[in-house]
Amino acid sequence: MSEQNWWQVAKEHWGKILGGLLGLIFAILVIIIGFWWSVFIYVCVGIGLLIGWRLEVSKNVGLYLNRIFAPRDDQ
Repeated sequence: MSEQNWWQVAKEHWGKILGGLLGLIFAILVIIIGFWWSVFIYVCVGIGLLIGWRLEVSKNVGLYLNRIFAPRDDQ
């Protein structure tokens, strides 16, 4: 296969490739540091991705951060 064919396969099957890599990383983490620490790392990465996605979509970092860290008046 030529290099162009490999890029075409990667473009068509990027979800499978990403899922396989994430599964491999998770398996290695479970072997090295244990199941629950691996789950904790994945949850932290997921939260980071969610925050980054929200910041990217809203384009207004200040309002988003103020909404997250605003003092609550329900005491």
